Amino acid sequence: MDLAQFFSENFQQFWEFTGFYNVTIPHLIMLCVGLFFIYLAIKHEFEPMLLVPIGFGILIGNIPFQLGNEIGIYEEGSVLNILYNGVSAGWYPPLIFLGIGAMTDFSALLANPKLMLVGASAQFGIFGAYMVALLLGFAPDQAGAIAIIGGADGPTAIFLSSKLAPNLMGAIAVSAYSYMALVPVIQPPIMRLLTTKKERLIRMKPARAVSQNEKILFPIFGLILTCFFVPSGLPLLGMLFFGNLLRESGVTTRLAKTASNALTDIVTILLGMTVGASTQASEFLTKETIFIFALGFMAFCIASASGVCFVKFFNLFLGKDKKINPLIGNAGVSAVPMSARISNNMGQKYDPSNYLLMHAMGPNVAGVIGSAVAAGVLLGFLG
Repeated sequence: MDLAQFFSENFQQFWEFTGFYNVTIPHLIMLCVGLFFIYLAIKHEFEPMLLVPIGFGILIGNIPFQLGNEIGIYEEGSVLNILYNGVSAGWYPPLIFLGIGAMTDFSALLANPKLMLVGASAQFGIFGAYMVALLLGFAPDQAGAIAIIGGADGPTAIFLSSKLAPNLMGAIAVSAYSYMALVPVIQPPIMRLLTTKKERLIRMKPARAVSQNEKILFPIFGLILTCFFVPSGLPLLGMLFFGNLLRESGVTTRLAKTASNALTDIVTILLGMTVGASTQASEFLTKETIFIFALGFMAFCIASASGVCFVKFFNLFLGKDKKINPLIGNAGVSAVPMSARISNNMGQKYDPSNYLLMHAMGPNVAGVIGSAVAAGVLLGFLG
């Protein structure tokens, strides 16, 4: 073999190894999706803490390569596959819930416990989407995993889909996080459509002060009450209430800060990147993905509308000075604190002196608990 032939064969081998040689149209489509996510995060600040890792993960997962080199996220033994175990085995989401519990103040809910009903009503979106998914031909376990998107809780969606429908987890996770990021776009039109100007101007009484003892007892009794009903929700609810006890006990400040800051940031980076990388074109661009995004959007809209409509119905039984502003009904989904901010912004648009944020945080944090309970219910009878 002469030198020219040697270099020619080596160059040909190298060329066949490159992404330029292996690229396909689906790869290019997914690369554009990843760039779009990054654009939304940076240019419009749509949940950048989520969309930047997910968007860049989509780029990582869709760089074309030859199989067999232990590069891809689905190749056993690759670094990405090892990191992805935290998603597929379902142990990233409980760690996220630990951080959520450590950074969440449940005072707004404790001051007005009836707001728990608003958070519960928003979970109708989950069960409505479940029925539609069954009608579209999805298996019961797949329908349950898809329906949880209506809770607008990415970690819960990942946890449940890892147990019920691992093959759909990438599409479900990206769908859930996408709709969480698009809360400022999706919810306001629904809120305007379902409320009157008079309802938007309702002023709510200032919430009562909540004692430290109440804050300490809440995660303890919250854990016992919820998990006795749905033991299958223990991984999420247990970590949520544990994190909250670290926050409220007053003697574990360092642990609470670690859980709510460093630990949550690290897990969010790994979770977002690996979820994004799991959207390899061959696994992601399917007919089922289109249905999942459509069902997820429907579930999220139903959840938002259910919360608003429930408040309107509930107001029929409340005295004039105890009525609830329906604009906080949208906050029943567990997109914390985005949905609560939307409630407040909408309220101030019609009355600049009407501050609804603290009131909206009640159903918002109730939605976190509600989505985890709903996931436990679905896991209990489908798992």
